[in-house]
Amino acid sequence: MGNRILVVQGHPDCTRAHLCHALAEAYAEGARAAGHAVEFVEPARLGLPLLASQEEWQHGAPPAGVPAVQEAITRAQHLVFFYPLWLGDMPAVLKGFLEQVARPGFALDPTPRNPLRAGLLAGRSARLVVTMGMPAPFYRWFYGAHSVRLMRRNILGFAGIGPVRSTIVGGVGTLDAAAVERWRSRMRRLGAQAR
Repeated sequence: MGNRILVVQGHPDCTRAHLCHALAEAYAEGARAAGHAVEFVEPARLGLPLLASQEEWQHGAPPAGVPAVQEAITRAQHLVFFYPLWLGDMPAVLKGFLEQVARPGFALDPTPRNPLRAGLLAGRSARLVVTMGMPAPFYRWFYGAHSVRLMRRNILGFAGIGPVRSTIVGGVGTLDAAAVERWRSRMRRLGAQAR
């Protein structure tokens, strides 16, 4: 029996297809062909409001749409996030989504004995697929892959998710059709492996 995978399409523009969408579709194709169950969530379609206070995050009622996403995360054994790098980080719509979903009581123990071990989502792995205009090695070496490290350590890792692997697709403005297809083939292979 295959794994249960949740694909989070973090591109903020859901009005037309982008490279993130093509890569996510290829990943899902490979996963389904290998017998894995795949669910999708697209934060840009949920219209979630931004949190404005710690009180709201800790004690406010999650908006409509969040409980269904939390159920999908609960079912999942592996999470895959696709997003473009915007101003050096994930788009605001994805960050806002994560803040709404990863609330105390779901992703984090509200009263942990050890705050460094407050995560409630252990037993799940994840992959980040980040697209960007700059060359991937430059992002990793010069900028230290800041957004990837933030997601790996401060968000997913803090919630107990691990290991968190990453794929960085750089130079997207110069990719021709053959290069895009090579990336799609790579995503199909990763999907088949549920990695």
